[in-house]
Amino acid sequence: MSKGKVIVVEDSKIIRLGYKDSLERQGYSVETFDAAKGALNRIGFGWEGIIISDVIMPGMVCITMMKRIQEIDQELPVILITGQGDIPTAVQAIREGAYDFLEKPFSGEVLLEVVHRAMEKRQLVHEVRVLRKEINNQQETNFRIIGKSPIMVRLREMITSMAGSDTDVLILGETGTGKDLVARCLHESSSRKENNFVSINCGAIPENIIESELFGHESGSFTGADRRRIGKFEHAHGGTVFLDEIESMPLHLQVKLLHVLQDRVIYRVGSNDPIRVDVRVVAATKTDLKRAFEENKFRKDLYYRLNVLQMYVPALRERMGDIPLLFNHFVSEIGWRYKVSVLALPPGEFMQKLMARPWEGNVRELKNEAEKYVLQLIMDIPGQNECFAPFTDNSISQNGEMTLNDQLTAFEKTIIEQALIRQNGDIKNTYLALGIPRQTLYYKIQKYGLNRKHYQKVLETS
Repeated sequence: MSKGKVIVVEDSKIIRLGYKDSLERQGYSVETFDAAKGALNRIGFGWEGIIISDVIMPGMVCITMMKRIQEIDQELPVILITGQGDIPTAVQAIREGAYDFLEKPFSGEVLLEVVHRAMEKRQLVHEVRVLRKEINNQQETNFRIIGKSPIMVRLREMITSMAGSDTDVLILGETGTGKDLVARCLHESSSRKENNFVSINCGAIPENIIESELFGHESGSFTGADRRRIGKFEHAHGGTVFLDEIESMPLHLQVKLLHVLQDRVIYRVGSNDPIRVDVRVVAATKTDLKRAFEENKFRKDLYYRLNVLQMYVPALRERMGDIPLLFNHFVSEIGWRYKVSVLALPPGEFMQKLMARPWEGNVRELKNEAEKYVLQLIMDIPGQNECFAPFTDNSISQNGEMTLNDQLTAFEKTIIEQALIRQNGDIKNTYLALGIPRQTLYYKIQKYGLNRKHYQKVLETS
């Protein structure tokens, strides 16, 4: 397996082949050119290698070459080979973005050392770009629904597969599992995302006005209806209607909802004029609807009409391994809201207690615990400055939200932390699991101020 790609630009054939032979013996893939033009035609943005070039080249001066390379890719490492009289030019090239320069004569070991460092830098740049590309290209689903457990991976896959359909969906799950988040992710992953997502809690609207809320009303249709009002379904035209706690909908209104699902037509209260609506209906329930219709609490025909595509959102106790990841995510999110950046993970004993709880309130309850943890850090714990620090100005954009770089940093740090936890702080298993070089992992551990021993304690006590 190649250690990386290297382009050598050198007009002397003997020297050019000498560099090529030395580097290929060390496992690098090498291409050679006798002039800068050929090398420039070979590279492009994102090319995964480095360039070694003599300062003196036919057809193009070194500074011009550096400017062309910077136009192609500002983070592409260029190592310059220079004689004693060319050092001022090499220094200027460094200012233009060159990675380093070697003064002749130099040993093969020195060349290999500089190449190794430049290649490592290139690999780090590539990894960051891949991460950014994934965040930009992947649907937001993958980053809003947190969890590495197989059941959560499957849930994200189901959202992706169901997003392309207009078929109605029934979401099952206990209170606090995030059914509303799943519904919103379905909407935002679909072609309807540019239109409205309208959320309705069927259990929170008084029975005497729920029909008007859903379908709207005409002026004078009942006492207090002094003007026409557009209902939720009409407002969601082209988008998605989310009916939470569908089991709470009154039986008489379930009949009308069934007709809406079948015909995609609504009638405002007080009107006989049909209004066509293009909506996708996503319903959610925390109860067994099949048992509900057996007990005459829910219409059987509506149940079967809704239950075409079904999704199950697991309870937190079914994915206990996601608790550290979720908790740390919430701590970071809540810390940002209070304008503090939490630098310390909870001690192992604390995480052990979290993972031993039944979590009847599920993710919502865990988020409340994370907020409590952050507030206690701020208000109660001595030496709190060691646990958190104020956000810097450049981590928050002008509109008050976290910048992309800050989100990327937090995301990458969380991934590494959770890998360390899963691997009991073992460095080799961690970098193998993450699919990155050992030196890259060491660099990132140092960058984020992580302590591998802490993760050993987390796992041993959890």
